[in-house]
Amino acid sequence: MHAMPSPDYWSEGMGRRALLCGCVALTLSGIGSIARADDEDDPDRKERPQPGDLLVYFMGAEQGQIIKPADLKAGDGPVMAWAYDPAKKVARDGSRLNLILLVRLDPTKLAAGEQARAADGIVAYSAICTHQQCPVTEWLANVDHFRCPCHQSEYDPSKDAKVVSGPAPRPLPALPLRIADGKLQVAGSFTGRVGGQPQGTG
Repeated sequence: MHAMPSPDYWSEGMGRRALLCGCVALTLSGIGSIARADDEDDPDRKERPQPGDLLVYFMGAEQGQIIKPADLKAGDGPVMAWAYDPAKKVARDGSRLNLILLVRLDPTKLAAGEQARAADGIVAYSAICTHQQCPVTEWLANVDHFRCPCHQSEYDPSKDAKVVSGPAPRPLPALPLRIADGKLQVAGSFTGRVGGQPQGTG
C-alpha cells in the first residue's frame, strides 16, 4: 500500500540520490499529462487543495483511488497523494507543487498546532522541499522524519514539519484535515507558501 519508495531505495550515495530525485521530479511533471491528457487545460487541476477535497493515491497499485482513514496505519511510512474534487471528479494533479504527504502518527506526540490540523493522528504536508523544490520521498522510520533525497533536509511531522537537519529554510507547509462521513477530507489551505527555490537557480 505504501506510495513512497522505501528508504533503502535511496541509500546508495549522493549521486544516485540526485539522479533518482530528478527521475521522481520528471515523473511528477509528466504524470498529469499522461493520466489526464483529455483535460490537461482544466484550471481546477492546478488549483491548490480546497476544503472539502478528498485525497487519492499518487502512485502504486491504488493510484487514483480515494484514501480512507483506515488505510493509514500508525507505524507505517507516509503515502503520497493528490487532492481530489469529489463534485467535479477532478484530481488536482496539474502541478507537482500540489503533491501531498500523508502519515498517521501517535496523536499524543503531536505538537499543539499539528493536533489542531490532524484527523485522528493523520497529518498532511506539502511533499515539495522548501530548499530547492525536490520531492520529499524518504522516510526515516527510526525517528519518524521526512527527508529530501537531494540535499538531506529532514522535517519532523510531529512538530509542524520543522526542519531538524539540512539546508531547508523553513518547515513544510501543513494541510489541515478532517474526517467527515467516514472520509478523509481537506479542511483548509496550506499553512504557508509551497515550494522553495527551484533547482538550478542559485
